Amino acid sequence: MVVIDRKFTILSHTGKTMHTLLVILGGFALLALCLLIARLTGASRRKAVLVFLPLWLIGAAINMWVGVSTAGYSVADEFPIFLVIFAVPAVVAGLLYRKLR
Repeated sequence: MVVIDRKFTILSHTGKTMHTLLVILGGFALLALCLLIARLTGASRRKAVLVFLPLWLIGAAINMWVGVSTAGYSVADEFPIFLVIFAVPAVVAGLLYRKLR
């Protein structure tokens, strides 16, 4: 098990701390959904990526709020996790946006 801090764990044998990884995967699923909707409606895939970014920012912020309000973590504890959760799919979306030029 590789522990970065008490909440953010890359690998876990118990599965309790895989939440962060699952949320990041949820971000990739949202990106794929935005791209699928763009394809089905004939919209630009670049616009789909631009729609994804604020949606994902809201989703990552909701995850942070849940961690603060129900899990008992402070904002200072949750903010680095928020940054990772938002940044990983957002960077991939940004690279995809550049590639779709």
